[in-house]
Amino acid sequence: MILHTNTKGEGEIIIFLHSGLQTGDEDFTDQAEYLKDMYKVVRPDLRGHGKSYCSDFTNYFEECAKDLKETLDHFGYTSVHIAGASIGALIGILFSKTYPEYVKSLTVSGILAEKPHNWQELHHQEVAAQREMLRDEKMTQYFNQLHDSNWRELIYLARDVGWYPFIHTENFDAIKSVPVLYIAGEGNVAEVEGAAKYAQGENVHVSILPFAGHLVHHDQPELYTTVVEKFLSRL
Repeated sequence: MILHTNTKGEGEIIIFLHSGLQTGDEDFTDQAEYLKDMYKVVRPDLRGHGKSYCSDFTNYFEECAKDLKETLDHFGYTSVHIAGASIGALIGILFSKTYPEYVKSLTVSGILAEKPHNWQELHHQEVAAQREMLRDEKMTQYFNQLHDSNWRELIYLARDVGWYPFIHTENFDAIKSVPVLYIAGEGNVAEVEGAAKYAQGENVHVSILPFAGHLVHHDQPELYTTVVEKFLSRL
């Protein structure tokens, strides 16, 4: 499917892939505003998010990677930088492993390099938090107006304890030809621990940002943008 996109600026293309339940219009806004004077900044709505309507959520990550390829082909983008957060980072990794010929660089944040020893407990807590969110009338009204698709299906996907694609996040060996920047917020211990593992990879750079958690680009927008800009300038 061709994804709905928000595009600003001219120059080399950088694709920002938003976090879960966000959209291309709502996420990475600070980064897009700053980088639009140097790059063509493209922010798609991932499958089932925003205006990228979808009723099929099977093989979600694989289908999202295909969606991104079809979208790049549609616009004639043959060489792009990709930056993603959380679910957007997971899709960016899978896309880069499947279609490395499209990717000039990959920046990821908000991901786990390996399954935590207490994954079952963490998953249980996350599912409980999601149930509480679904009971919040203001929250559900907000997401109802943000997404054309049934956004609840995206939450239901994560109720399976095996939903997380650790097989794709464990290393970047399959994309050694692509420069990778991994950014983690110091407040998320599991993601910081992943930095030590990723740093051993070939062509991989690592940055730990202070006073930030899972969504580093949101918690530290200026610092995140500075690190990404420095990374891209050295390619």
